[in-house]
Amino acid sequence: MIKIAVTGAAGRMGGRIITAIKEAQGMELAGACERPGHEMIGQDAGLIAGCGESGVAICGSLEEALKSADVLIDFTFPEVTLANLKVCADLGKTIVIGSTGFTPEQRKEAERYAAKIPVVLAPNMSVGVNACFKLLKEAAQILGDGFDVEIVELHHNKKKDSPSGTAVRMGEVVAEALGRDYNQVANYHREGMCGERTKEEIGMQTVRGGDIVGEHTVYFIGMGERIEISHRAMSRDMFARGAVRAAGWLAGKPAGMYDMQDVLGLK
Repeated sequence: MIKIAVTGAAGRMGGRIITAIKEAQGMELAGACERPGHEMIGQDAGLIAGCGESGVAICGSLEEALKSADVLIDFTFPEVTLANLKVCADLGKTIVIGSTGFTPEQRKEAERYAAKIPVVLAPNMSVGVNACFKLLKEAAQILGDGFDVEIVELHHNKKKDSPSGTAVRMGEVVAEALGRDYNQVANYHREGMCGERTKEEIGMQTVRGGDIVGEHTVYFIGMGERIEISHRAMSRDMFARGAVRAAGWLAGKPAGMYDMQDVLGLK
């Protein structure tokens, strides 16, 4: 039985993860954490998630939430995640990270902690999205430099980072397959007399509105033809299920930084 603790337990994503744990075989909710002073502290995490009584009360201390847990699932924000990662490293607990918006420096800090414990860090836990990453690599290698690449992503109006971590990873996958440096070729802004599109650039466009869970489309645009590889998330459940799957996969793994491509055996 894999015993899991969840951060942000009273939030939308936390609730879906708690529900996914309850529905998964061999998984057990062992801890639930919220920020100190949160109004839901002391409440049953399962009842707050809407999946029935769990016997686990939401607490305001990560250390307390991890007492009986093997692994932490964290979908918060980079600064919070890094603090939680330090606690996990100090306690020898594994961690699955679904937070997005890490800077290169924050990513390096996470990798330092991963030298002590096994960590799964992925911008998107969806099985479908990770299948898209593999398809994008193959498409880019086949099409080569003869096709322009544009990426468009859509999310709800509460999302704080832009472009999404998934869109960035898609751009990185394509750039790597084409032998380009993503940080050099990504183009986030086009306005006014910006000149013709360069051959190497990868356009990144962002849309925010309403309650869109997440949509990503990569366009390979050639002369007289266009290929589109798209993924549309209908709910947050697939992210939650992927995170729980990753938590189970981590059991017994050596210290190191992993992603969902490792979890799904796609590398």
